[in-house]
Amino acid sequence: MNYLAHLYLSKNNKNILIGNFISDAVKGKNYQHYPKEIQQGIILHRNIDTFTDTHPIVRKSKHRLHERYKHYDGIIIDIFYDYFLAKNWNDYSEIPLNVYASNIYQLLKNESTVFPPKMQQILQYMIQYNWLETYQSKKGIEKVLQGMNKRTEGKSLMNLAIEDLQKYHDELEADFKTFFKDLINFTNEKTKLLLEI
Repeated sequence: MNYLAHLYLSKNNKNILIGNFISDAVKGKNYQHYPKEIQQGIILHRNIDTFTDTHPIVRKSKHRLHERYKHYDGIIIDIFYDYFLAKNWNDYSEIPLNVYASNIYQLLKNESTVFPPKMQQILQYMIQYNWLETYQSKKGIEKVLQGMNKRTEGKSLMNLAIEDLQKYHDELEADFKTFFKDLINFTNEKTKLLLEI
């Protein structure tokens, strides 16, 4: 899953959310240098990634893209799933997406001194280009995919993936909705267990 989903799945627990946000920049056992609840957020993020990567519905989504994008299929599906979350946001949250995004940006900015440098930089870009709201339109997703393609120096062909979003839109949206129910249940259980440790 991508940024919006990871943030959403952290619910209202500030430290879990911080850990979940910075997790990709915290390697191996380095998470142990953080306060306990931030550690749990980092562990939660890793568990979400493992659950997502091994889920049969996600594999089905990736399979549709694999021939064209090979090992980049998972990154593209992460972005597509954030698009479907943003597009259907009102089904998952009573807080409008623009208000939610604004609150998240403020919270992360306030806590950013504890972030690894890489995540401080990502947060700046996230706020500057309003990534969380950008995810809700195909135009926004197209920009994200173009940016990702540049980062891979054109090797990923991710700039073409907007065509696949159009082509498989309804099937991918159905995949997302079914999978996300499972992911919410998994995350709720896992968070409860982590907070009990």
